[in-house]
Amino acid sequence: MTSQLFAICFNSPRPSGLARFWSGVLGWELAAGPDDGVAVLHPDPARFRIRFLPGQEPKTGQNRAHFDLTSASPEDQRQTVDRALGLGGKHIDVGQLPEDGHVVLADPDGNEFCVIEAGNKFLAGTGVIGALACDGTQEVGYFWSKALRWPLVWDQDQETAIQSPHGGTKLTWGGPPVAPKTGTNRLYFELALPADADRDAEIGRLVSLGATLAETGEGEDEDGRVLMLDPDGNEFTVRRPC
Repeated sequence: MTSQLFAICFNSPRPSGLARFWSGVLGWELAAGPDDGVAVLHPDPARFRIRFLPGQEPKTGQNRAHFDLTSASPEDQRQTVDRALGLGGKHIDVGQLPEDGHVVLADPDGNEFCVIEAGNKFLAGTGVIGALACDGTQEVGYFWSKALRWPLVWDQDQETAIQSPHGGTKLTWGGPPVAPKTGTNRLYFELALPADADRDAEIGRLVSLGATLAETGEGEDEDGRVLMLDPDGNEFTVRRPC
């Protein structure tokens, strides 16, 4: 059976503090993790969680992915921004224009995210996290559509987006130019398989779609996760069946 998007993971030198920030911004519940990490849980247990894991990789340049948070009204947008600032976020400049309606912020670890203005039709009905917006090629968008079996909901001018058949957050890729990758990504996908699935067969399927096994020389890690790379070289992991 196909692996599911179990979590979007952040590597952080202070995972508990970063989890508290995102729990406060999103209004999602905090939960302890099995591997020195902590998670914030979507109110719908069928949706992905956000996991915060120990990591000391320094931040070099902008992340390859960031959250776009939605707003129901101008006042709702202001409240989200104020809440994020009160929890330790900050305004940052990534080249946005004064007339842009979205607000660009960074969390306490410096990870970028946007609070989108009300009325954005593309993100309508997606929930508080409207999108995980990624820097990536059309090829990688096609890969993830096939890997997760999520349909394409946008495919134009080499920009792609996919969404679960059940709705929720969209995963988007902006197309060229794609900035060179520098170091290990701070944000990455964690996939999980149903209990009766054959993980080796699933890894083989992902490889046939264009993924590669990371050359760590270690196989799976101590938590039973296999590290892989998508066609753009972004890390992701596949968990043992639960």
